[in-house]
Amino acid sequence: MNRLASKLSAGFLLIVSVLAIFAPWVAPFSYETQDTLQTLAFPNAEHWMGTDRLGRDLFSRMIYGARVSLFIGVFTTLFALLIGTVYGAISAYVGGRTDNLMMRGVDVVFALPDLLMIILITVLMGRGVAGVFIALTLVSWVTIARLVRGEVLRIKEYPYIMAARALGAGPIRVLVREIFPNILGILVVTLSFRVPVAILAESTLSFIGLGIAPPFSSWGSLANDGWTAIKFYPHLILFPSLAIFLTILSFNFLGDGLREALDPKTSKVSV
Repeated sequence: MNRLASKLSAGFLLIVSVLAIFAPWVAPFSYETQDTLQTLAFPNAEHWMGTDRLGRDLFSRMIYGARVSLFIGVFTTLFALLIGTVYGAISAYVGGRTDNLMMRGVDVVFALPDLLMIILITVLMGRGVAGVFIALTLVSWVTIARLVRGEVLRIKEYPYIMAARALGAGPIRVLVREIFPNILGILVVTLSFRVPVAILAESTLSFIGLGIAPPFSSWGSLANDGWTAIKFYPHLILFPSLAIFLTILSFNFLGDGLREALDPKTSKVSV
């Protein structure tokens, strides 16, 4: 059952990604094209998901919004993964006072409320993709750094690591050639679980008006537009909310599948 859910989730994410990448050729309208004769139209043959208060096609804006939401979700997680992996690996491998000092820095950042930090950085950087990207990256790497540090502390005491050091292997070689391949599976699973967190964070920022600035759209900003008209035009918030829900759910199912595939113990008991 888990494997089937993972495959369906992977298929759904692949379809959404293809639509996002080829948005200019797939979307029937531009994200800013207005049809003043069909403002706030319900779903119909011409506009499959209806139109917003400015007469813009919601289906097209959903496709363009997927570009922003997936870009921020995937690439902020990748950058946070890179920073956290390097930081945590160096801290654990060097050890001693250096490890203690670096981890105290992580504790300081970790103690600050994520949402408050994201809002502060976004306000300072300004609304837009760049501000949201930097804000989410800067608050996401600390969890990964702690995870990587724990794994490196465990692995670096293995006999083959000690043998490699005895044979003259330098710290960079040991980390890259000996330790990193052993934590790659954990990093892949972490990536699949952190991407939906970033997508939800971006959607939350855009929903409260601190994310993507008009006329550009993300799923969060589209949900914000629909919220004000939820009583009479519920489709405006239904479709963006459904896209966020299904994407986050798919990433979670995919993460479960990857965890089972990369962990022999759990894969043996999977159904």
